[in-house]
Amino acid sequence: MISTVVFDVGNVLLDWNPRYLYRKIFDDPSAMEAFLAEVCTAEWNLELDRGRPFADAVAERVALFPEFEQEIRAFDERWSETIAGAIGETVSLLERLSERGAPLYALTNFSAEKFGETSGRFSFFERFRGVVVSGRVKLLKPDPAIYRLLLDTHDLDAGSCLFIDDSPANVEGARRVGFHAVLYENPRRLEETLAGFSLL
Repeated sequence: MISTVVFDVGNVLLDWNPRYLYRKIFDDPSAMEAFLAEVCTAEWNLELDRGRPFADAVAERVALFPEFEQEIRAFDERWSETIAGAIGETVSLLERLSERGAPLYALTNFSAEKFGETSGRFSFFERFRGVVVSGRVKLLKPDPAIYRLLLDTHDLDAGSCLFIDDSPANVEGARRVGFHAVLYENPRRLEETLAGFSLL
């Protein structure tokens, strides 16, 4: 029986996209896309989520691409602008679950440096009984070890947990460890899923 819900954060509860920042910096959309594909890449950002310090990562990129120094530094200095805000309808579901007494946790690929400032901006983080942040533990979803760390740290049984993530790979990773897991598509579908498990 499912009693506990584990949320991903980025693009489930928070609307995150580096383009929110870089559309303010680049006038040419194709130049912005080239920058994100070749300079501040998704793979580079994932290493920040793994725990690499921003200072080291920025210095390395600036050395490789000095012509983009200002744009690279913005990824750190203006990182808060990569978040458009909370995804209100999903946060409402989180609040309803909390009010019904469901134990709530978060498991997120997120820079340790940026998580601290971000969690302080959004009050819904107070609803979680525990949060595992990849940058703090130096593990990334879908590594089975990070799911097991959540279970062991908070004395949870995977079979009683529903895990929600917008990444198919992360959903499959959770299933391999024994979680019930669903792919987040939009708040309406999630509400239907939670109702189907008698959580709402």
